[in-house]
Amino acid sequence: MSADDDLCTRPATELAALVRAREVSARELLEAHLARIERLNPSLNAVVTLDAEGARAAADAADAAQAAGEPLGRLHGLPVAHKDTHATGGMRTTWGSPLHRDTVPARDELAVARLVGAGAIRVGKTNVPEFAAGSHTFNPVFGVTHNPYRHGLSAGGSSGGAAAALAAGLVPLAEGSDMGGSLRNPAAFCNVAGLRPTPGRVPTWPAPMAWSTLSVQGPMGRTVADVALQLSVLAGPDPRVPIALDDDPAGFAAPLPDRLDGLRVAWTPDLGGRVAVDPAITATLTASLGVFGELGAVVEEACPDLSGADEVFGTLRAWLFDATFSELARRQPEQLKESIRWNAALGARLTGSDLARAERLHTTLFERVVAFFERYDVLLAPTTQVLPFPVEVEYPTEIAGVHQDNYLEWMRSCTVVSATGCPALSVPGGFTPDGLPVGLQVIGPARADRRVLEVGHAFEQATRFGERRPAL
Repeated sequence: MSADDDLCTRPATELAALVRAREVSARELLEAHLARIERLNPSLNAVVTLDAEGARAAADAADAAQAAGEPLGRLHGLPVAHKDTHATGGMRTTWGSPLHRDTVPARDELAVARLVGAGAIRVGKTNVPEFAAGSHTFNPVFGVTHNPYRHGLSAGGSSGGAAAALAAGLVPLAEGSDMGGSLRNPAAFCNVAGLRPTPGRVPTWPAPMAWSTLSVQGPMGRTVADVALQLSVLAGPDPRVPIALDDDPAGFAAPLPDRLDGLRVAWTPDLGGRVAVDPAITATLTASLGVFGELGAVVEEACPDLSGADEVFGTLRAWLFDATFSELARRQPEQLKESIRWNAALGARLTGSDLARAERLHTTLFERVVAFFERYDVLLAPTTQVLPFPVEVEYPTEIAGVHQDNYLEWMRSCTVVSATGCPALSVPGGFTPDGLPVGLQVIGPARADRRVLEVGHAFEQATRFGERRPAL
């Protein structure tokens, strides 16, 4: 491995320390990553827009600021790639849609601005499904993203380009969003870590429906500590976001513990019998559960009552899709893939009574989950129900012999968790005998984002599954 390749596969926390200590400059770190992008990205298609010259200018400015003794942000000098559904001022943002093939926003949205404000170097954009709909990354503008662990297989989605870029060492930091698993699913497929934070933990602005708690933005990284570091920058209140949490985000950057003494852990292989899971995933995760006992935790098989979660997620998602896409679907149906039109049409048929029923179910679901977490500190479950599948397949239509009716059903291991409002982290959970990554989902009570990071970090450090990098 060359010195540059070694830099590109180190954790972001280590790289940040190296830059602060002036053992490597921001420009040197950037050039190593640009060279790796040039070499590896053509076969992966993870980074779809690259601003090398803009990044070089920003890196040089970062080095000059450090030389002048100016205060440094937590992410000083670290290259970052942004999801192509997140607006970047002066940099093309396509949402994976031909309608926005050449769109260049006037300004950064909040998540991007916070990362750049903390010293990160904006390198480019990562690939997404069309309008981030679905957990397999392909679109008519840029095509499909391949899994770094096996070319020809899906990298997941909708933050699939971000996960693939991290796994391949193209960038040390990336971010994404998650409505029904879009941070967790690709993290599992690509053997990295992705956090769906508590709604409001990472404020989203601008947002057309700012009171909604279904879609959130959040961090991804090669290690849980990298995710925590990035969360310490992304989180924090914003007066323009009505659901933003007021907690000081600095605590997320504090060291994470390696022990879990006394932790009460619940494990469910299938979310209480609600979802079908590939037996290879169940076997891989079950083989690793003993680690939690070795770390001092007590593990029991248990699951909260998730009744109504499917209806809550399905109704609220359809409502959002109606609000976002129905007018476009009427005017230019050929510009939207069928699954988006289908989901928007579901929303258009909703009544006020349908929404009222969903919100009542949402409330009782939350109350049951709160009661569950009075008995347990965290819940463990498979992140995904399937292993990475061929890129030619839009979505799996069968899992363990169970038919999947639409493009959402195969993601229910994530979507039902989204409906609870709980933070959920996907952390590398092992590999199948065939060498494919499996993700372990760590779910905590609402607002216990730090707890799920602590549990994921301790598991990660004990197993070291995340250190098994792809042979690119």
